[in-house]
Amino acid sequence: MIKRSYWCSWAELHRSCSEAAEEVVWRRRGSYYEWCSGDLPMLGAAKIGAAKLALGKRGLALPSYSDSAKVAYVLQGSGTCGVVLPEATKEKVIAIKKGDALALPFGVVTWWFNPNDAELVILFLGDTSKGHKSGQFTNFQLTGSNGIFTGFTTEFVGRAWDLSESEATKLVGSQSDAGIVKLKDGQKMPEPSAKDREGMALNCEEAPLDVDIKNGGRVVVLNTQNLPLVGEVGLGADLVRLDGGAMCSPGFSCDSAFQVTYVVRGSGRVQVVGIDGKRVLETKVSGGYLFIVPRFFVVSKIAGEEGMEWFSIITTPNPVFSHLAGRTSVWKAISPEVLEASFNTTPEMEKLFRSKRTSDAIFFPLRTRGAGFIFPLPQEL
Repeated sequence: MIKRSYWCSWAELHRSCSEAAEEVVWRRRGSYYEWCSGDLPMLGAAKIGAAKLALGKRGLALPSYSDSAKVAYVLQGSGTCGVVLPEATKEKVIAIKKGDALALPFGVVTWWFNPNDAELVILFLGDTSKGHKSGQFTNFQLTGSNGIFTGFTTEFVGRAWDLSESEATKLVGSQSDAGIVKLKDGQKMPEPSAKDREGMALNCEEAPLDVDIKNGGRVVVLNTQNLPLVGEVGLGADLVRLDGGAMCSPGFSCDSAFQVTYVVRGSGRVQVVGIDGKRVLETKVSGGYLFIVPRFFVVSKIAGEEGMEWFSIITTPNPVFSHLAGRTSVWKAISPEVLEASFNTTPEMEKLFRSKRTSDAIFFPLRTRGAGFIFPLPQEL
């Protein structure tokens, strides 16, 4: 393992929660955990926040807004999301399910509800460059025991919402829970609208594939074309599924962007190479791991036997990547003479090097017996 500051597992984050009692109390209705830039310094350097919201049956995450623009990705379950855009007079009520991605610009008020038995889990990745804490989200609750109502005096609450002093006192005093509440059976919630969903969410598991390589992998890219709101968020995102034993070509972001990756499921190995050819990260990852690739650093991944799936955000809405292997490799564009001199090798070796990976692009399937070398798959974590 190299330079622990570049990665952190969800399991370790989960164990690091300081108040186990609070966790037990919240578990009935839900929980909210955040990766801390103190444990993962590269989050602060990248000015990226990462958090998870988990809602149990009839759990409601109360209306709130954040100091950061975000992309939300539904890891499991299904439910309902309410979104109030800046200056909007009516909320959008959206049905969400596993694979959905939503772009949440600055100033958006959201609530999240799980009407089902199965847990609803949502990942948040976002830009904290304008936030209160670099590398961490700061959320502002509109209601609840830590909401804005509790901060104002009853005089201000009464004047603002045209309530008597007794009415204001009753309203503020009724908010006993913070962050997440559990609704009673039969308590009604607004019904989602298909029209409200338009332009607000994209299901990455059902969207047309941007890359599809047999036995290699598949990619769906979120950008301003298929989810225009990512332009306001200032982030791009993608969902990548790498087949068992396949490799993702070494590559880097061409536009000075950080890349933050959350492993959704499966396992594999990751290597990141940075300045002066130094390997800054070499680790095995599995579902729940989060890791960061700094600007212009080169990253490559090899999936384990069951494959590996990850969701990433990139700190630009329309990212451009340059790959160092495969049909689209920069080496294919460089003249033979320069390549030969650069590697200090023979013309024969240069021709051999150039002749490889002429048809593969981005993803390289595991070679089968009789087709060449066989590299061992990483052991399970």
